[in-house]
Amino acid sequence: MSFSELVKASWHALIANPKRSFLTTIGIIIGIASVVTIMSLGAGVKKQMLRDLDTTQTGQQTAEIYYNSRDMFLNEPGFDNRDVTMLMDANLKGVAKVEILQQTKKIGMTAIINDSQQAMTADLVNKPVKQPIVAGQNLTTYDFEVKNPVMLMSDKLATKMYTTAANAVGTSVTVQQTTYTVIGVYHNKSADARLPKPLYLNSSTGKQGNGIKLTFKPGAQVSVGAKQALHQLKKSGSHHRDGRYEYIDMGKLLKGISKSISGITYFVAAIAGISLFIAGIGVMNMMYISVSERTQEIGVRLALGATPKNIMMQFLLEAIILTVSGGVIGLVIGTSVAAVASMAMPFRAIVTPASVALAFGVSTAVGIVFGLLPAKQAANKNLIDILR
Repeated sequence: MSFSELVKASWHALIANPKRSFLTTIGIIIGIASVVTIMSLGAGVKKQMLRDLDTTQTGQQTAEIYYNSRDMFLNEPGFDNRDVTMLMDANLKGVAKVEILQQTKKIGMTAIINDSQQAMTADLVNKPVKQPIVAGQNLTTYDFEVKNPVMLMSDKLATKMYTTAANAVGTSVTVQQTTYTVIGVYHNKSADARLPKPLYLNSSTGKQGNGIKLTFKPGAQVSVGAKQALHQLKKSGSHHRDGRYEYIDMGKLLKGISKSISGITYFVAAIAGISLFIAGIGVMNMMYISVSERTQEIGVRLALGATPKNIMMQFLLEAIILTVSGGVIGLVIGTSVAAVASMAMPFRAIVTPASVALAFGVSTAVGIVFGLLPAKQAANKNLIDILR
């Protein structure tokens, strides 16, 4: 018999009992669908995460260098406009833009309070915030509009520096070159002061920070330019004698994250793939039953000239067709489930060629592995014993 005739014979044998054939493939369908769904979602998460970490919204690559002071109690920023100018003048390889990473929420600073130097933390706000005022008054919308140099001090810091909260109202606090007037004392345990963000960011203090961001031209080698900037800062940075500069190699970080995500995805997919082993046992069981029920058919075919190899190939093809059909259905279901699930997530599921190859490869392997023994049993049947 030719291979095409064997395929036709196998297909007709399966559709002769469609319910049993379909129920046998359910395990394959569930297993393949689970694996494809997990791998598609994992690929989507990986691509989205790497895209967010690797580039800006315009697709440009960036690198960040941070400053750490040797004095843990000193809150002086490590970067200012001098560092930006120096790096831009250094003609770093591939660097298109240099900017200071400004802190916009809770920040640490050193201030002059009651004629003494004091480390404190401050919240930056864009508008008046409702809160219990212990003494004085709250910040107003007018203060933000005209950028009044006013601030609120926490009751904890006020009592520490002025004995009572009322004594702090009307005093001055100098942060770098800007002098703020305390117009109120508020109850807060998380920060020592509250400053208007517009005034702070437009002041000389606002142009300083403990991080600096390098934006690179498309196609530039980020690690080379970043290392050049790091070397320049260590040599002549504005605070190179007071602390150390650290560059986070995003290339190595991204590779590590990529490996971790892939590892987790494959591990979860392997757990889901256990159902394929169970489904394979179901396929083997069905094929043994089929061989037992079709003993007379095997005898007739042997009597008409079919070889044991033909018999073995037919039953093996039946198992393969059964599992591959389940794999195709599982692939379609898995792809659909992943697409629907990604609608409720901040990323898009990606069906990779590896997922498609896995669906066909695994389903075919299951058919061969679990269909081989029943096929051999069918091929080993003796015509004389069958006729008896």
